[in-house]
Amino acid sequence: MFTPAPNPPADLDQSESIWIPIRSGTAFVEPGGGLVRDKVAPVEAPNLFLGILDDTAVYALDLHDTSDEGDLEPVHLRKLYGRIPDEEWVVAGRAEQIVNYERTHIYCGRCGTPTETNSHDRGKVCPKCKHMAFPRLSPAMIVLVEKDDQALLAWGRQFPGRFFSTLAGFVEPGESLEQAVEREVMEEVGLKVDEISYFGSQPWPFPHSLMCGFHCRYVSGEIKIQEEEIIEAGWFHANDLPPCPVGGMSIAGWLIKDWLERQGVH
Repeated sequence: MFTPAPNPPADLDQSESIWIPIRSGTAFVEPGGGLVRDKVAPVEAPNLFLGILDDTAVYALDLHDTSDEGDLEPVHLRKLYGRIPDEEWVVAGRAEQIVNYERTHIYCGRCGTPTETNSHDRGKVCPKCKHMAFPRLSPAMIVLVEKDDQALLAWGRQFPGRFFSTLAGFVEPGESLEQAVEREVMEEVGLKVDEISYFGSQPWPFPHSLMCGFHCRYVSGEIKIQEEEIIEAGWFHANDLPPCPVGGMSIAGWLIKDWLERQGVH
């Protein structure tokens, strides 16, 4: 179990710690293995305490300003999934986000004065104008639209090959998650939906999102894609799916897997 914390407790046993060197979405791990576990940091770099994983201190190391990663193996966070336990993968994603936050909040966003870090949390406060900042988190909705025994999947322009997934989009100011679902579905494929039900959520460190998953029901309309975002979209039966995630590392895959199970496909 992972417990996040801004500072290590005074009584924490640090005879061994977990070290997660990070550079631009890439973690550095033991060659052919998992996260580095040692008493001392494997490389010289600024360290940031993240919390405690199963009674072991966890630190992120910011490698952006150093080219010396020693003998460690670079692995992009996406490819690290499945190589280490899921909980460790989530913590590695947290390391990427906290390192990025520390680097982008050195100065006050209001007046440009160097910031100071609160002693009790991760807040950055400006000693001049008192402006405060915290790690950025961008809420986004992701939804599987269902019609009878079919599901709507779309090929987004972010995928270089023909690969389909669920619809997703960021929540706008003043908007609820459910309103975001209705708006995004209408904007991306021109469909009206209802019966929006919450499925679950997932922290997504690419770069700092919180994905909130939903199922919903088709009401009316014909598919009309938003060409700036989508290449192709359509309705698919459980036994005739295009290339798409099923289970795996993303909540999109979890939504599709859940739908397949409800269709009797295991």
